[in-house]
Amino acid sequence: MVFSGSEADTITIATDFARSLTRGDVVVLDGGLGAGKSVFARAVIRTLTGQEDLDVPSPTFTLVQTYDCFIGEIWHFDLYRLKDQNEIFELGWDDALSGGILLIEWGERLGGYLPKKRKDVKFMRHSDGSRQIEICEVGYGD
Repeated sequence: MVFSGSEADTITIATDFARSLTRGDVVVLDGGLGAGKSVFARAVIRTLTGQEDLDVPSPTFTLVQTYDCFIGEIWHFDLYRLKDQNEIFELGWDDALSGGILLIEWGERLGGYLPKKRKDVKFMRHSDGSRQIEICEVGYGD
């Protein structure tokens, strides 16, 4: 568990985390609106692509954005507007699972399609604006 007192702290934490990712990793970002999920995802994408100034819009309306990096394709899903878990297949879900790196916001909307092996990043926002970030591996070692 780590603590972030600012957006810059969250970016540093995400940058360090990004360096641990490999092809096939699934990362589920969990937390309420404004918790820091998009800031974290943006920093991971910029780190993996090696482009600090890369425009990384939130996929809130498109539901998914893809980026090329040296490891493979990065798939950034924002499933907040997903109405039915089966809609995920219209977004290229099978292609994403075939070896890319997945960053998923609002992963609980996947229901039974949520991968069993993943890295969960949980954001808890405190009243003073700081955040507690917990990173845990799920399904590893099974």
